[in-house]
Amino acid sequence: MSDDPTPRFALPLLQPGQAQKELYHNEALALIDLGLHPCVIAMGVDTPPSAPVLGACWIIGTAPTGVWAAAANYLAGWTAGGWRFVAPQDGMTVWSLQDGVYARFAAGNWTIGEARYARLLIDSVQVIGPQQPSIANPVGGSVIDGEARASIATIIDALATHGLIAR
Repeated sequence: MSDDPTPRFALPLLQPGQAQKELYHNEALALIDLGLHPCVIAMGVDTPPSAPVLGACWIIGTAPTGVWAAAANYLAGWTAGGWRFVAPQDGMTVWSLQDGVYARFAAGNWTIGEARYARLLIDSVQVIGPQQPSIANPVGGSVIDGEARASIATIIDALATHGLIAR
C-alpha cells in the first residue's frame, strides 16, 4: 500500500502530506491484528476456506491455490476487507488451535510442537539441563544384588527414554 513499508512486516507507513492517511493507518492495524500474538485455526492449509469467520487465521501450506497462491507459509487472516497476509519471520511463534501446541517459524519452515531450551528452571532451580552421557548398567555382585541391578537398569531406561541421558 505504501512505497515505504516497515522492514520486517511490511506495514504501511504514513508519509508527510499524504492523502487518505486513515487508509494506510487502518491497513497497518489490520496487519498488526493478524500478526501480533497469532492464533491459527489450522496449519499447512493450501485451499482458502469457502466461508471464513471474520478474524479467523490460518498458516498457508507449501502448495497454496486460489487467492492464497503466492503466499506459501504466510499467515492468512480474513478481515472485513478480505484476505490479509503476513509473511513469517524467523522466530515467529503461533498457537495452533487444531493441534493444541505452538508452532515456530525458522529457516523457511514451520515446526510444530517442539520447544528448544538450553535448560529448564522451576523456582530458580534447574530441573533439566543438557543431556548427560550414558550411565553404565551395573555388573557383578551377589544374587540379591541382581534385583537392585534390575531396578537400576529400569531407572536408566526411563531416563534415556525421556531423553535426559544418552543410551
